[in-house]
Amino acid sequence: MPATFPARLLLGLIAAAPFTLHAKDSWITPAEASGFRTTPSYADTEAYLRRLADASQDTLRVETFGTSPEGRPMTVVVAAKDGDLTPERARAAGKPIVLLQAGIHPGEIEGKDAGLMLLRDFAATGRLPHLLDHAVLVFIPVYSVDGHENSGPYFRINQNGPEEMGFRGQSQYLNLNRDYVKADAPETRAWLKLWNAWRPDLLIDIHTTDGADYQYDLTWYAEDAHKLPPSVAAWQQATYAGKVMPRYEKLGHLASPYLEFRDGRDITKGIQNFGSGPRFSTGYAAIRNRAGLLIETHMLKSYEVRVRATYDVVRSVLDTVDASPAALLDASKQADAWAASLAARPGATLPVTFREDPTPTPFTLKGYAFTQTPSDISGDTWVRYDPTRKKTYAIQSWNGLLPDVAAPVPAAWAIPAQWTQIIERLDAHGIPYTRTTRSLRVPVSRDRLTQPRWAEKPFEGHHLLRDVTITPTPETVELPAGTVIVRADNTDAVLALNLLDPRAPDSMLRWGYLDAIFEPKEYGEPRVQEALARDMIAKDPALKATFDEKLRSDPAFAANPRARLSFFFERSPWYAAQEVGAYPVVRLDAAALQQAR
Repeated sequence: MPATFPARLLLGLIAAAPFTLHAKDSWITPAEASGFRTTPSYADTEAYLRRLADASQDTLRVETFGTSPEGRPMTVVVAAKDGDLTPERARAAGKPIVLLQAGIHPGEIEGKDAGLMLLRDFAATGRLPHLLDHAVLVFIPVYSVDGHENSGPYFRINQNGPEEMGFRGQSQYLNLNRDYVKADAPETRAWLKLWNAWRPDLLIDIHTTDGADYQYDLTWYAEDAHKLPPSVAAWQQATYAGKVMPRYEKLGHLASPYLEFRDGRDITKGIQNFGSGPRFSTGYAAIRNRAGLLIETHMLKSYEVRVRATYDVVRSVLDTVDASPAALLDASKQADAWAASLAARPGATLPVTFREDPTPTPFTLKGYAFTQTPSDISGDTWVRYDPTRKKTYAIQSWNGLLPDVAAPVPAAWAIPAQWTQIIERLDAHGIPYTRTTRSLRVPVSRDRLTQPRWAEKPFEGHHLLRDVTITPTPETVELPAGTVIVRADNTDAVLALNLLDPRAPDSMLRWGYLDAIFEPKEYGEPRVQEALARDMIAKDPALKATFDEKLRSDPAFAANPRARLSFFFERSPWYAAQEVGAYPVVRLDAAALQQAR
């Protein structure tokens, strides 16, 4: 047993475990057999799971749900009683479906090894025979398969074991936990098909944190209530802090809400919300009207402690769900009805960005003493923690969020057929749509976009559109035959809005799939624009006054001949005819939607 193994955790494990597995036992997992020094390869993981499924008497099923870019199978395990191992059987039995995933960041792999132990104790050893009496578990042992096999000792400098671990990105260097909406990676496309087949009621995503040192074995995160359907927000609030974590701590652990410190150099300055969104796992679950739980084990605890902590927290979640299955099912059902009802509310809007609640709440942090030393290396502050000196800090928490920018909820969105990258994303997410069978002229609301500003550096293979001015404009447009119509009176309304509305931070526009709309394709020669400017000034003295004021107030503009000419060209019909910044996805009201049928 490592010297750093917490005494109270050891006592909890002794109390909870009716027996101990030894190396000679046939169902010991590879991680256990190594004393938690190592984590098994993907092949060894699959072999263990298949052997377990073969012996499980129809309580486990191992399936392949996709193929990685390097050609590896993506494995999922379904665990249930009474043969309820398909989505249809699970729904017919009235059992909530829990999707547990590990290894989306393969260096943070506790979920895989804890999952093997949990399935073993449910299906083979008899330790947890009632774990899934009233629920179905869908378990992805390794989400980023290629990243898992790109293994080595030097990927997680902040982390205490195992001896080797996988790489954060998949083989195309994409971070799968930023890909849920844009769905660039083949793994994400496969995961979305799995999600749409099962439509789980709860997503649990297992990670290892970075950051400060503290006493907790793990921290946990759930989306703010303002980001969720009311029923899901209420279920999460009652379940995680009120039931799951107390049950988990009775097993000998310490848990805390996720700790994002406002200043990593001084933990006494408080914590804040880390800013999840739909590109993240729990943020995506939220826009699919479902509960989500992020688990972050503490990177400085030993690998054994982290695996056992994961085992116990997942067990605590499943025990809680199994004890009250109807509560989770009802939350999901009500959430879907809520989403489908949004479009029927006159003037309905939905918040898509959120700001910090300026009013903090008191928070007790169980940490360690720390020192701050001026660094002659970085020129900053070197922080060092002393894990031999436990210390409790009374700090403030700014975890709460408030709605900020809201997007209108129309009766439907209309997408021209040529914008295939958007339509492909609809297909990937399983968003239903129809196509018009004839050309028709209808009133719409179109967003006119100006003053775009992109990120300077690429992020996940894209230059994000950081800022843009959005002006809704009523228009009457021709919708050609074949135009895609996405209705908002269904359960996917929140998902569709987050893909299609330019205000949404993970929309297709923000990820750069429509950058071409900001590019004028026709230009005027300087000599022609010189004549144009003089003609416009002669006809509009107010324009001349505006131009002169800009020359006085903006030295960079005044020194730029091209900008000075563009001032006039961009206010001319020659520029307006190009429809620069006209967002191609338009909103339909109920009357226009009726025409488009």
